[in-house]
Amino acid sequence: MKRKLSLLLLLFFSLTLVSQADRTYQIGILIDKMNPELSPLLEKLKSEIVAVVGEDAVIQFPEENILTNDFDLTKAKQNYEQLLSNNTDIILAFGVVNNQVISLLEIHKKPTILFGAVNRDLHELDLTNATSGIENFTYLVESESYEEDFKKFHELTNFENLGIAVDAPFLEILPLKETFDREFKNLDAQYKLISFNNIQDIITNLEGIDAIYMAGGFFFSKEENQQLAEAFIQTKLPSFTVNGTDVVEEGIMATYQSEDNLNQFFRRIALTIEAYVTGTPLSELPIYIDYTPRLTINYNTAEAIGVPIKYSLVGQTDFVGEFKNVISEKDYDLLTAINDALENNLSLQSNEKDVELARQDIKSANSNYLPNLTAAGTATYIDPDAAEVSAGQNPEFSTGGNITLSQTLFSEAANANISIQKNLQKAQEANFNTAELDLIFNVSNAYFNALILKVNAQIQNRNVDLTKRNLEIAQQNFEVGQSGKSDMLRFRSEMAQNTQSMIEAVNQLEQGFLVLNQLLNNPAGLEIDVEEVELNEGIFERYNYEEFFELLDNPTLREPFIDFLIAEAYKNAPELKSLDYNLLATERNIKLNSYGRLLPTLALQGQYSSTFSRSGAGSTPPPGVSLLDNTYNAGLNLSIPIINQNLSNINRQTAIIQKEQLEINKTNTELSIAVNIRNAVLNLINQVSNIQLSKISEETAEEALELTQASYSNGAVNIVQLLDAQNNYLNAQLARANATYNYLINSLQVERFLGYYFLLNSEEKNNEFRQRFFEYLDTRN
Repeated sequence: MKRKLSLLLLLFFSLTLVSQADRTYQIGILIDKMNPELSPLLEKLKSEIVAVVGEDAVIQFPEENILTNDFDLTKAKQNYEQLLSNNTDIILAFGVVNNQVISLLEIHKKPTILFGAVNRDLHELDLTNATSGIENFTYLVESESYEEDFKKFHELTNFENLGIAVDAPFLEILPLKETFDREFKNLDAQYKLISFNNIQDIITNLEGIDAIYMAGGFFFSKEENQQLAEAFIQTKLPSFTVNGTDVVEEGIMATYQSEDNLNQFFRRIALTIEAYVTGTPLSELPIYIDYTPRLTINYNTAEAIGVPIKYSLVGQTDFVGEFKNVISEKDYDLLTAINDALENNLSLQSNEKDVELARQDIKSANSNYLPNLTAAGTATYIDPDAAEVSAGQNPEFSTGGNITLSQTLFSEAANANISIQKNLQKAQEANFNTAELDLIFNVSNAYFNALILKVNAQIQNRNVDLTKRNLEIAQQNFEVGQSGKSDMLRFRSEMAQNTQSMIEAVNQLEQGFLVLNQLLNNPAGLEIDVEEVELNEGIFERYNYEEFFELLDNPTLREPFIDFLIAEAYKNAPELKSLDYNLLATERNIKLNSYGRLLPTLALQGQYSSTFSRSGAGSTPPPGVSLLDNTYNAGLNLSIPIINQNLSNINRQTAIIQKEQLEINKTNTELSIAVNIRNAVLNLINQVSNIQLSKISEETAEEALELTQASYSNGAVNIVQLLDAQNNYLNAQLARANATYNYLINSLQVERFLGYYFLLNSEEKNNEFRQRFFEYLDTRN
């Protein structure tokens, strides 16, 4: 008998477990409005509920029990009655209109959960209680409020006239004006209510405000949010939204809602349903959701509107955006930057003036063979007594003039000077070419550095987000007792440090743009941006920079390739050409001060004189004497220097010393070119391997971080291991992002030492360069 009783009890217990496990709950959902953006969120909520409830019950969401009211209060009441009359087991109600229907009920015939109703500033439910205390009813109250949003927005922008955009149906249901009147008493500002049914109602009512607050618009599509954001940007209106961070990513300037609020909200709904199906009455469940508010700012929107980011807010601010200069007055690609610099750079223009001055020196040297013609006039007064006895040759008063012509026919010194100045002018042109090559590399370097700094800023921003996620894990571990409070404090410290790193990265990007502006001779404050480049895309696809990979990766070709580059550099280097021209000028100076000094200087001279007037004593010649008023003379002058204070020998010795110095400098320059090319090639090899290895390193570091995060969440590893994994991932990201840019910088550095930029030459000339290399290889074999 006892055995039978035991079997009956065991059977009853088993049936009870099966009954509980098989218990099915039909859940009905009341929504104010449905749109394509809300559908994925609803599916996410359903999945969260099913996952949390697990095997405790079977959860179903019949499509016929998902009802919308389209902001119609009567329809909302009908929907609620429909769920009361059908097979619905639990009612989930969402929205302002549904709140007006359900929150006023005293008796709830079916278990009802009211969530996401309205901002707590307007909530008519009793917020002082920890639970609802009402049978078959609970609600979830968020900690967010309009008042806190207004304060944060005012702190951010100091607005004076705020436009508050609210869905038109809400104004008929909620005491919004009374609430805003009360809250604006503590703000040094005014507000204007903007009622809307569509985005055009907002866009056409922006007069008289200096900022806009989106107190509604939850049901706007992504495209509508983007249109609104664009309209606000065009009118330079700072914008703030009560909705989530996804709206900020779509272009609205800021929100005070945390990125994880929605996930936390869904989890609380799921936990509430789980608690109910496992036996806890709704009246005893907690109602308050305490969010940690965090300011999120769209970096690009803030920059476009001209809202400065206050450093006092940075520690509690998340940034979204591409760190692209949306207010850029000019976007540069590499070739445009190079061409603009060659045209406008002030240092290069100054070097160009040196070339023009050298041309003037040639003209001055040539002018020694041009005729020299001078005219002179005189007026003379002589002692009358002396004039009287001069027989008319020197009258008391006389006026006259003369014209003198001189022409050098041959001069070794003049010839030498012309030759020297021509060589110095060519040397100056070579110096100008050197300055051009340097400028091209400097602009390219500044361009790629700006790209590196832009990527660094983006990575530092993502690292702040990663630290925030790790902080959340630490908080969860602390709440469940898996870790101490020290982990949370450590991550808060890391958060502050990483935020500071991000700020520095953004400022360094601005400094990078300043350097580029200076090279381009732009105003320092000109807003510019640089376009992304890829190794084998755009302009770099045509020049196939991957050829370096093949040549440098082959040990048998590497050394011949380096020797070929050095030989080409010797032919191209303007530094060597400048030294060669200076050597020619110096050799000509030596020649002049050697046997050249013995060559005669031959010149032609002539003069024409005329007496215009004679008067006073002695102006009349004695009888039989005639006076000539007009005379001329011509002569040929030949001169040979014999002794000139030993200056010729001194000048010759000086020129010889200068020649020796130039030869030393040339040898040193050749050595520097060879060393620079070899060093640059070695750096290039490093970057080639870095591109490949950094990719592997980043992928490995990312996977390691994900595993370490999961282990830390489960208490299997400590905070030091998680921080190490995060820092490794950060460094791997930076290395991967910068690898391609560093490779291109090093490639252009090789080209600078080579004196030949592939980007600036035609494909035909580049092919000729390649052919010369293959011919060079043939000569070595």
